[in-house]
Amino acid sequence: MKLAVLGAGAWGTALAIRFADRQPVTLWTRDSEQAHALANDRINRRYLPDSPFPDTLTVTDDLAAAIAGAAVILIVTPMAGLRDTLKALTALGNRAPVLWACKGLEAGTMLFPHQVAEQELPADVARGMLSGPSFAQEVAAGRPAAVTIAADDGDFARATVEALNTHVLRLYASDDLIGVEIGAAVKNVMAIAAGVCDGLSYGLNARAALLTRGLAEMARFGAALGARQETFMGLTGIGDLMLTATGDLSRNRRVGLLLAQGLSLADILKNLGHVAEGVPTAREVLRQAEALGVDMPITRAVCRTLFDEVPVADIVDELMGRAPKME
Repeated sequence: MKLAVLGAGAWGTALAIRFADRQPVTLWTRDSEQAHALANDRINRRYLPDSPFPDTLTVTDDLAAAIAGAAVILIVTPMAGLRDTLKALTALGNRAPVLWACKGLEAGTMLFPHQVAEQELPADVARGMLSGPSFAQEVAAGRPAAVTIAADDGDFARATVEALNTHVLRLYASDDLIGVEIGAAVKNVMAIAAGVCDGLSYGLNARAALLTRGLAEMARFGAALGARQETFMGLTGIGDLMLTATGDLSRNRRVGLLLAQGLSLADILKNLGHVAEGVPTAREVLRQAEALGVDMPITRAVCRTLFDEVPVADIVDELMGRAPKME
């Protein structure tokens, strides 16, 4: 079977390299200059300079050519690019199953990826999400990792897992799509908070408390949206939270570390070099939580620091000064 991977950033390139272990993969980028460089160099020098492309991986800037004959299409763009990519697929008459690895909520609409897909894909096109604790550099290097493919149609999720599973990237199937999407979104917000905590040198006790309460926020938010609680105990819940909030390769954790140094959000984003999905996601998660009546104090604190420019030390004082309560 052929796989098309749409998006040649770090994560898209890493997945393309890894899935090419089992089947031919076409990696698509809309940037013709980038496509030419990737095809000639056989490496993504900007993001993954130590991971050469296998012979089974081809690169193109022609979307129609990329998806031609593909049994599965995997969209690995930032959340902001998901809708336009889905529109382009539909305009080309695509009927192949579509997976996305976008994490977060759409800015302005508060929509999760599956809700965007419902608006843009024909009803008969199978769809789902790939998510889990995984840094692109390690996946591209062939280090062991495990992620989840989630879909409302459990049979589709299981069949896709069987088709794509590799000897170093182990796949699990889930039929709790909304739960997996919530974990993917909220863990980035919590990683920003963890970066602030570590940047202020508050210690391991504080980080453990923060992440435990952050997981509780994630689960409350999930319950209000119909997710299964056990999903948050799995790879796409606590697993992805632990990695993103503590790993030095985490872009969202890096945002928090820089906030703790007193840098402005504008300067942080300018110098980061990658998209940090937790920044736009924090605002959309908080908006939806407030509409649902779900209390998310850590998410609110992250938003106040990011968008209201409240000093991080003041935010910590507010969180620690909240009235005691039952856990």
